[in-house]
Amino acid sequence: MREINVKEVEELIRELCIKANLYLPEDMEACIKHGAQLEKSPVGKNVFDDIIENINVARNETIPICQDTGMAVIFMEVGQEVHFVGGSLNEAINRGVARGYIDGRLRCSIVSDPLERVNTGDNTPPVVHLKITEGDKVDIMVAPKGFGSENMSQLKMMTPSVTHDEIIDWVVSVCAKAGSNPCPPIVIGVGIGGDFEKCAYLAKKALCRPVSQRNPKPLYAELEAKMLEKINALGIGPQGFGGTQTCLAVNIEEAPTHIAGLPVSVNVGCHVTRHAKGVI
Repeated sequence: MREINVKEVEELIRELCIKANLYLPEDMEACIKHGAQLEKSPVGKNVFDDIIENINVARNETIPICQDTGMAVIFMEVGQEVHFVGGSLNEAINRGVARGYIDGRLRCSIVSDPLERVNTGDNTPPVVHLKITEGDKVDIMVAPKGFGSENMSQLKMMTPSVTHDEIIDWVVSVCAKAGSNPCPPIVIGVGIGGDFEKCAYLAKKALCRPVSQRNPKPLYAELEAKMLEKINALGIGPQGFGGTQTCLAVNIEEAPTHIAGLPVSVNVGCHVTRHAKGVI
C-alpha cells in the first residue's frame, strides 16, 4: 500500500488548472496550424493568424488563452493500492482548484446554485470523475470547459435501428445549429453507447484524447473521418466568418449499451480545447 498525502493532490491540481488555461496541448496547437494551411478562405486564414497569435501571446505573457477559463472538469484515476492520508481528498481537490484559479488570475465562473446564481468566488466546486484502477499511482487530468461551447452540446437517445449515416447526420446537425457560438474551428467529442449519463461522460472524455489520435477501432475511425468531412462542408469556418475549416477533429468514444437503446452525445469544444495531465 502506497500512502499519498492529499496535499500532493492539491498542489498538482493547482498547477494543472493554471497550465491548462495558459498553454494548449502541443498536438492541439499543431492541429490549429495545420488547419490554417488547409483553410481556403482569405478571411478564414486571417482568423487563423489571429488565433495563432493569441496562443503565442498567452504563452509569452503567461495569461489565459481565453477569457472564459471554464468550469474545472477533473478526471482522476486512482490506483487501488493507494491510501490517501493528511485529510479529506475532496477538500484537497477543491483547494487545488481554488488556489489554481486565484493564484493564476483566472476568471471564476461558478455559481453555488443554478437558480440563485451566487458566484462562489474561487471557481469551486469542480466536476470530478473518479475511476479506480490497478497499481499505486494517481493520474489527474484537468480539463477546463468554457460554456460558449458547452451550451451547444447535445444528447439524443436513439434506437438500435438507427443507421450509421443517421448518426453522422445528427452529429453534423448539432454542429450546424451551433454555428459560430462555440468559437470555431471546433473539436467534437462524440459518445456512443452506455446509458444516459455514461454517454455524456464519453463525449466529454473524448475531448481529452489527443486530436492527432484516431479511435483504434476501424469502424469508429471511419465514422470520425466522415463526420469531420461533413462538418467542414457546412462552410461555417473560423469564428463563423465562412471557410473550409469549421472543425479540427472528431473524437469518438464508445461503450457497451442496452439491447433496447443507442445513446449518442456530442460535446462541443472550441478551438481552445484545453487539458493538462499529471501523475503522482
